[in-house]
Amino acid sequence: MAVFLVILGLFVLALCICTALLRWNEMRYRKKGLPPGTMGWPVFGETTEFLKQGPNFMKNQRARYGSFFKSHILGCPTVVSMDPELNRYILMNEAKGFVPGYPQSMLDILGNCNIAAVHGSTHKQMRGALLALISPTMIREQLLPKIDEFMRTFLSNWDNKVINIQEKTKEMAFLLSIKEIASAESNAVAQEFMPEFFKLVFGTLSLPIDLPGTNYRRGFQARKNILRILGQLIEERRDSEESHKDMLGYLMRRDDSNKHKLSDDEIIDQIITILYSGYETVSTTSMMAVKFLHDHPRVLEELRQEHMAIRERKRPEDPIEWNDLKAMRFTRAVRNLVRNL
Repeated sequence: MAVFLVILGLFVLALCICTALLRWNEMRYRKKGLPPGTMGWPVFGETTEFLKQGPNFMKNQRARYGSFFKSHILGCPTVVSMDPELNRYILMNEAKGFVPGYPQSMLDILGNCNIAAVHGSTHKQMRGALLALISPTMIREQLLPKIDEFMRTFLSNWDNKVINIQEKTKEMAFLLSIKEIASAESNAVAQEFMPEFFKLVFGTLSLPIDLPGTNYRRGFQARKNILRILGQLIEERRDSEESHKDMLGYLMRRDDSNKHKLSDDEIIDQIITILYSGYETVSTTSMMAVKFLHDHPRVLEELRQEHMAIRERKRPEDPIEWNDLKAMRFTRAVRNLVRNL
């Protein structure tokens, strides 16, 4: 009986301490002007719920507090806006009263030179360099032919196999990005780069606690390894003096064709940013597109007819061209629908 009372007493004491901590953390952020919401535990906040529930966490909080609420995620007090008009206003007025902020783990691992971490004239320089990589000319002459070539090879051995779409779309997004960034060395670099990149991604979505065994520590170490790989690649290209028609080749140019010249550190951080920003969005959207088309066979059939009509006008070896993309009206409609799911 005495043991039971001790256990019960300890349980009640722990419950009181937890309640007090939660209450104290809420009081810390109860300031005028802040939207409604909850802050969770000290230091940890609501990070665990955010990572476990994913998009459902945001949906649940919106159902409770509306489209504008506060939280504490990835070690940072956060105000979440799920209002399209407000988000548009914020993006249009960046650096005009609004200064974007990102979790410390993301800033540490993606680098101080990535476009999300800089402001003012430096941000304008970085933005110009990145936009030049996806100009209409670059898309027509460089990106589109490489995408076509890569996808033909990537899909060529899928026949009569059970495919894990989630894993394959992630692999596809990463390998395609590597090919666009460093086409000549993509096969050699990808093998060493891929596991480090995945560690880096997990590290950005973690609390910035630098202890052995944490995702943050592994992500930060992965960044060091990626810096070494990319730094070595840049040095090898510079020593060879060979011209490369890919994203890295364009960023490394020092002639008048490159109006936004960056340092090696800035180039490396932009490459990491390109990989990071495209990886999750492209892989998730591709996976959702496959599921959507599987669940709606009539849409799949109409999509197939549109693509076959384009293919009939071309030889089997002819790649997809810019005009072919412009003709894919139904495909664009499907893409926009899936992107908004």
